[in-house]
Amino acid sequence: MSSRPELSTGEALVGLLEAYGVDTIFGIPGVHNVEMYRALPRSKIKHVLVRHEQGAGFMADGYARATGKPGVCFTITGPGLLNILTPVGQAWSDSSNVLVISTALDIGDAAQGRGRLHEMLDQRAAAATVTSLAMRAYTARDVRDCIARAFANFASARPRPAYLEIPLDVLQMPAGDGWTARSLLTKPSPSRILIAAAARKLNGAKTPVILLGGGALDAGHAAVQIAEKLGCAILTTTAGKGAVRADHPLCLGYCMGNPQIQKMLQTSDCVLAVGTELSETDFWDTQVVVDKNLIRVDIDPAAIARPHSAEIPILGDANETLEALAPLITAKPAQPKLKFAKGEDDALRIMLSKVLGTIREALPEDTVIASDMTQIAYAANIIFPMYVPRTWLHPVGFGTLGFGLPAGIGAKFGVGKKPVAIMIGDYGIQFTINELGTAAEHKLPVVILMWNNNALGQIRDDMVSKGIQPNAVTLKNPDFQMLAKAYGCYAEKPASLKALASAIKAALNAGGPTFIEMTPAMVNG
Repeated sequence: MSSRPELSTGEALVGLLEAYGVDTIFGIPGVHNVEMYRALPRSKIKHVLVRHEQGAGFMADGYARATGKPGVCFTITGPGLLNILTPVGQAWSDSSNVLVISTALDIGDAAQGRGRLHEMLDQRAAAATVTSLAMRAYTARDVRDCIARAFANFASARPRPAYLEIPLDVLQMPAGDGWTARSLLTKPSPSRILIAAAARKLNGAKTPVILLGGGALDAGHAAVQIAEKLGCAILTTTAGKGAVRADHPLCLGYCMGNPQIQKMLQTSDCVLAVGTELSETDFWDTQVVVDKNLIRVDIDPAAIARPHSAEIPILGDANETLEALAPLITAKPAQPKLKFAKGEDDALRIMLSKVLGTIREALPEDTVIASDMTQIAYAANIIFPMYVPRTWLHPVGFGTLGFGLPAGIGAKFGVGKKPVAIMIGDYGIQFTINELGTAAEHKLPVVILMWNNNALGQIRDDMVSKGIQPNAVTLKNPDFQMLAKAYGCYAEKPASLKALASAIKAALNAGGPTFIEMTPAMVNG
């Protein structure tokens, strides 16, 4: 779109975002950022009014994870920015493309200590701690260039958040001309020499294994081709769940916390690790190092360099790399199917397995599920099968409570008619429970599955395991049924697993969000 000179920079910004393909913005209008809202009524962009800036950030993250497109937020100077930095940290940790556009004080007043509304010493520096790009505009031209830079990064680099702050006086400046979307970069293509070396390594291996992370979600088809030729197992990280169908005979899913699997990776004569940091939150152990016979494929050179030494480091797009590698792999007899001791399930895992089995059976295979930091989701990371990429959204690295509800809402805005469910606990939901209002306002038929054990269950159990007398882990909960209805949601509290299945199926066809409260008593009902 070409701008007319009389357009303000704030107005032209909205048109430029639309030109880059943005169809949804999450945010809250405030006294400082109303100029960003002037052009929205005549734009095709849908603005979602959230109940808190944390909700905006998590929704943008959920939208980005479920669609593969950048999620965009508008926020205000000072408290608005600080409120959104927690979800931005989650997006940074889990490699999600989120763009936060915030206002800032006038150029001449910034950080002068004059008592201006929402004043901070250095907003940009705060945002820089959890973004790959933290930018400040001083002119209308800067705004155009910064938006171009953000979308260039989104298209070609490791997914991570970007931040742009626009001073109030810049927002009101005449925009001038040149507000058009620029051609985007592509992701780096892998070295053919290194692909050939990787093929030789894999073809000569006796115990190869493939490991897919969140960066390999779009590379599952090629990964399966390679695995089937080699007859080797496919592992995934939590972020990689769904890259390969969980029921594929070679897919072991996420089990990297298992000591036997860790030993297998460390002793294999060839590990093909694609789009994964191989981090502490993958292994849940800081001491696991895979530094022999390792082929790493990643779009981020820093990730390839640390902390595990790659024998063959390949910088490039995961799907392009594996598509090029697959034809070079020689078919060989299948390896014996790996058997590993999963350990004896305790009473909690047995109970949660029954609940999760009921949920899985009731939900369509392509349901997008946003989960939270809660015991039922921790169990689901390991035992809940996923079949489609971009359908398991979990806050892995930063580990933020309250992610699940708004992330699921954001995902629903992105995926349209595809079903969306949310898996969350009774404590974590209270971080962002106000976003029930957002879901109800838009009549989103999301299925909200809340596990209520009236406690911080995981922390309580950790205390017990470490010999600490449990304290500060029980709480007075609200009447969730009444609260959900007060927000305009449907509410159910199933008395049995059979009733849970029925409630989920009804919720999928409801005229708005359905809040389903699950309890341990339900399992024996």
